[in-house]
Amino acid sequence: MEKWSVRTDLALESALIAEQEHGGKLDGIMSSEEQRDNTLVTTVTISEEGERITGKRQGLYVTVESTDLRGSDSSRHASISRVTADEIRRFIDSAGIHQDASCLIAGLGNDLVTPDSLGPRVTDRLIVTNHLFKLHPEHVQEGYRPVSAISPGVMGMTGIETGDILLGLIEREKPDFLIVVDALASRSIERLNATIQMTDSGIQPGAGIGNRRKEISRRTAGIPVIAIGIPTVIDAATVTRDAVELVMAHLEEKSGRGDEEWKRAFLGNIGLLSDEEKRQLIHDVLTPAGLNMIVTPKEADLFIHGAAAVISSALNEALHNRPPEETRSFFAG
Repeated sequence: MEKWSVRTDLALESALIAEQEHGGKLDGIMSSEEQRDNTLVTTVTISEEGERITGKRQGLYVTVESTDLRGSDSSRHASISRVTADEIRRFIDSAGIHQDASCLIAGLGNDLVTPDSLGPRVTDRLIVTNHLFKLHPEHVQEGYRPVSAISPGVMGMTGIETGDILLGLIEREKPDFLIVVDALASRSIERLNATIQMTDSGIQPGAGIGNRRKEISRRTAGIPVIAIGIPTVIDAATVTRDAVELVMAHLEEKSGRGDEEWKRAFLGNIGLLSDEEKRQLIHDVLTPAGLNMIVTPKEADLFIHGAAAVISSALNEALHNRPPEETRSFFAG
């Protein structure tokens, strides 16, 4: 049988998996947490050694987590957006990018597939100014920077690697830095539609669902790259395993027992398997039958609408030094 391979784009999850497998903290991975405006902000730094262990590119990863991202509370969406904007500014500053540097934003994904449409929906809401700087610079107010945006589509629709499209555009337009926005995959139901990840290590579209495309990073593009994404999908094997664990936890709470004899009584020897052994078993059952699907919550339409507003507002606020009321996108409410 094919060996179980965790499908996730989140460095936070890859780091946790690596630490669990090695029995504790690892020298190549540093992490810290803080609460800000009722939002959890986790910073993970992966070194060259950490890259070898986790499979995630060396670099800085910041995740902003809140289950309120799934809802429709406009005040919480605005708060999460402000926290995200602060982190985007940190990435821009750490890369030495000056205030009037030009930016290209690429919304990756397929606009016709709801859970994959985050990138294109974000670019629809951005304040783009590059053309004004070129045609009517005298009319551009102070505080704005040159920003252009594109939704290059997916290779199945264009026949061209997304990375090649962006590299050609960068060569022609010569932006000072690139921001890519894409939908991601998670291995945790709790983080699905509740986590925003930002990184300076670039992105490899489709990696989380096993459909790797060309890497888009500073190494390939020649300019600083900031990647932003939200996990919108998860594979069926993970959902099944998590459902089994939730049922067992519920039964343990009700019965007040969780010993081996009790677990064997409910699930036989399966109840005594480790987490990864359970994942492997479920994977081995579902995959040959073609049932290890990539799934998304039924509220995907509403979520993508709100998430696109959060990300676009954060980008507008971080890129342009203007009052918040001028840069805020429409929040779901």
